[in-house]
Amino acid sequence: MLSIVTTFIPKMSIINSMSTKTKLESALKDAIRASDEVRKRTLRMAISAIRLAEVEKGESLDESALLAIIHKEVKSRQESIEEARHAGRLDLVEASEAEIQVLHDYLPQSLSPEELEGLARQVIAEVGATSPREMGQVMKAIVPRLEGRATGEQASQVVRKLLQ
Repeated sequence: MLSIVTTFIPKMSIINSMSTKTKLESALKDAIRASDEVRKRTLRMAISAIRLAEVEKGESLDESALLAIIHKEVKSRQESIEEARHAGRLDLVEASEAEIQVLHDYLPQSLSPEELEGLARQVIAEVGATSPREMGQVMKAIVPRLEGRATGEQASQVVRKLLQ
């Protein structure tokens, strides 16, 4: 008789080794079981955006592309918050803020301003940039290193400040 030995693996260690898409799908199932409407709605929209991008590209997305889509979803909701505030719709503001909180769970921890500046200084030194005219070369080198931990806009502001 063949015996199978299984060991208990904590759920978090399994989740940490999963791709972002797998984490989202797993979390969606959990949200459905828990009847968490905000989480369920938010995760469905994020997964839908990912699937749409995969269909448009014709292949599965890599991790950085998945994180870019989640960032795009967060930015979309931030814009919705601004519009809802102008319209005086505090209910929509609260709903969008709750959705942003859900999405932040699937993004890597953001770089602190000091870490971002340190990375920018390192890239500027590697590229050998000395003037704002070389900002494009620096941005081309720094954006892949951000890995979803900061936006291109944040990096651009830091690089511009350092090159002046």
